Amino acid sequence: MSQVPVIVLKEDTERTRGRDAQRNNIMAAVVIAEAVKSALGPKGMDKMLVDSFGDVTVSNDGATILKEMDVAHPAAKMVIEVAKTVDTEVGDGTTTAAVLTGELLKQAETLLDQNIHPTTIITGYRKAAEKAMDVLEEIAEKVDPAQDAAFRKVLRNVAKTAMSSKFVSTAKDKLADVVVDAVLSVAKERKENEEINLDNIPRQKQEGMNVSDTELVHGIVLDKEVVHAGMPKKVENPKIAVLECALEIIKTEFDAKISITDPSAMQRFLDEEQRMLKEMIDKIVEVGANVVICQKGIDDVAQHYLAKHGILAVRRIKKSDIERLHKATGATIVSKIQNITADDLGTAELVEQRKVGDDKMLFIEGTPKSSVVTLMVRGGTEHVVDEVDRALNDALYVVKDVVEHPYVLYGGGAVESHVATRLREFASSLEGREQYAVNAFADALEALPATLAENAGLDPIDIIVALRSAHSEGKVTYGINIEKGKVHDMKKARVVEPAVVKKQVIASAAEASQMILKIDDVISSKSAPAPGEEPPDRDLGDED
Repeated sequence: MSQVPVIVLKEDTERTRGRDAQRNNIMAAVVIAEAVKSALGPKGMDKMLVDSFGDVTVSNDGATILKEMDVAHPAAKMVIEVAKTVDTEVGDGTTTAAVLTGELLKQAETLLDQNIHPTTIITGYRKAAEKAMDVLEEIAEKVDPAQDAAFRKVLRNVAKTAMSSKFVSTAKDKLADVVVDAVLSVAKERKENEEINLDNIPRQKQEGMNVSDTELVHGIVLDKEVVHAGMPKKVENPKIAVLECALEIIKTEFDAKISITDPSAMQRFLDEEQRMLKEMIDKIVEVGANVVICQKGIDDVAQHYLAKHGILAVRRIKKSDIERLHKATGATIVSKIQNITADDLGTAELVEQRKVGDDKMLFIEGTPKSSVVTLMVRGGTEHVVDEVDRALNDALYVVKDVVEHPYVLYGGGAVESHVATRLREFASSLEGREQYAVNAFADALEALPATLAENAGLDPIDIIVALRSAHSEGKVTYGINIEKGKVHDMKKARVVEPAVVKKQVIASAAEASQMILKIDDVISSKSAPAPGEEPPDRDLGDED
């Protein structure tokens, strides 16, 4: 009996154990980190990603690059999850998080080769991450939102730093003003400790003109045009009716046939439809509305009657825009035309159709709620507009982060270098092999300024030596000045980042690397059969 093999796993199952499993996982995660490494920093390069449909994405945004990559390895997917988490939570630092995760695992592999147990490395990394958080708390500078001019200046610098590594860096001064105005407009009505919802700053993308022509509209922009040529294109001091019902005859939900034997009956049928539509429009006219914004369709006959009464109308509006119109104009969302009253109408200073690029859009400006804004994103081509939109998304997030958590740190590798210096001091206070892991964590952090230097065409070794020297003298804000090509005070260079972003990056990278290191056994089943293939036989047991 002892010679008979016991088969526990299915025949097609692959299993990798021990050191091989760890090596494979580390290698996959490092490959993903290396893929985005050259995109880090102001001098980082862009990536071109082509999907299975042939659609092209050109970006150096870490989250976008990793999202578009079609990755199969489970450990590689975990690194992508790190970037996604950082993007969702704080909006920036995605490339840094992916690179740091890869570096932590690369350093861990060296320790594993020295026969240091993974559990020891994990414990050391955990202690190092906790110490790093304490150091960040200690060196973070508080900014006072009450000092309006100084606070706005900090927010501009934060936005410019976030955009300096993007394609839009040449127009970052103008865009930073736009972003800061947008976030502060929305933040006006924010209660204490309430999060700012960036969905309240929608972005309308439109090809044409330059990146610097991107503007902030104080009001709502709808990507729709007036439904009838005979309608007015501009209405001042409008009375706005916001409808979520259709201005058309609703078809029955079930199939029905109408038998008509007499031509006059057919005419009566058509006349009744017209009468019902006219009744709807008469009700709108009666309450005094001169602008109609409809979530659903508007019948051709209804369009004719609306135009006849000089009412501007648009249709097929997104539900989210309908809700924003309700908040901004004070209009009640009407579900049934028969119930509309004059009190349900909203107000604004101007509703106007304007030509933007090749398209026509409806601008609703001067709404009673002044905190409602829309960003008009411009650029020469579709790919440029998409990249500008991604850059603005990052900038909006970092400004929001500082408004919600008013603490900042300085970039250019200054934070990573200082934390690394402090971790080495901390490592010497530990006993046993954990201090190797803490030193490895410090080396991984220092790889970030080294990558910044490398991407800028500088010598990483010279830069790291200069950084270590500056930070050992207590120059906490010293980092790499990419323009001057040397180590310099980042506070003077105004390279400012939100403290919450740095914390999230280090915490997420540390957790992901610890999780990957804890795996020592990978069991993978054979993939699902391709279309047309027979699925493998399964023993489903006795059936009743």
